[in-house]
Amino acid sequence: QVQLVESGGGLVQTGGSLRLSCAASGFTFVDYAVGWFRQVPGKERDFVAAIKGDGLQKLYSASVKDRSAVSRDNAKDMVYLQIDNLKTLDTAVYYCAAGSRWSKPAIPTEYDYWGQGVQVTVSS
Repeated sequence: QVQLVESGGGLVQTGGSLRLSCAASGFTFVDYAVGWFRQVPGKERDFVAAIKGDGLQKLYSASVKDRSAVSRDNAKDMVYLQIDNLKTLDTAVYYCAAGSRWSKPAIPTEYDYWGQGVQVTVSS
């Protein structure tokens, strides 16, 4: 059974940092790219960052590019997203997703599996 489980969310003050984790199971993890997306109520799911299966290629959205880092540990089937200097605009539900392609990693429909999401709230 395929599972993606996010953790590490919560309430953080502006300027703080957060490290989200995504635990994968039920598929050959190293063969899959993993993307992070976020969504606020009433809006579309937005791309945040992605990392290829071998970890050698990464992609970031312009909104987090200079203050975030995505990484993975294929030995543990884990992916991490670190975001620093958090802003209130970062408040959202964050999702990790796994996909077997790397053609358009910023597009949600490129992904086969999704986690349930974790809430991140940034307060001023």
